Amino acid sequence: PCRSFHGYNRLLTSQIISHYDSINQYKTELPEYFNFASDVLDEWSQLEKDGRKPANPAFWWVNEEGEEVKWSFEELGFLSRKAANVLSEACGLQRGDRVMAVLPRVPEWWLLNVACMRAGVVLIPGTSQLTAKDILYRLQASKAKCIITSDTLAPAVESVVPDCQFLKSKLIVGKGSRDGWLNLQELL
Repeated sequence: PCRSFHGYNRLLTSQIISHYDSINQYKTELPEYFNFASDVLDEWSQLEKDGRKPANPAFWWVNEEGEEVKWSFEELGFLSRKAANVLSEACGLQRGDRVMAVLPRVPEWWLLNVACMRAGVVLIPGTSQLTAKDILYRLQASKAKCIITSDTLAPAVESVVPDCQFLKSKLIVGKGSRDGWLNLQELL
């Protein structure tokens, strides 16, 4: 059994090496700057518009109650451009700035991921299980200029804001409003 296993392993290695060599022989021009949102998602959107690619959802979310959110590539591109404008204009973020997102699994989570890519903003993901102490540590260590969270988690953030010297804006995802917070839904 050992010999056949080792022999098989060598066969895999040679196959992998030949595949690697074939990839290396393919010469492609790499862009100087690559942005997934504009170079991939927008391109797929254009291919669908031109009829060169069948229309498929770019994003499809379903919650426990069966509510659905479905975005085409065109819709995701449009919404992510609007969200990127919110980040750069309303939140005052610039390319290279850091934003921390502490959200449950809601559609805005993915929308903000694409918006950050589009705007050149560094996204620091955080689970909704973080405590105020965890949030404080991450905000201080990352020097994040913005935090995005839900109305449920906003009180934990508010309790640590005085100790976060770099934090300039707070963005809330939800239907409610809070003093000192920008509301993503309203800004979109």
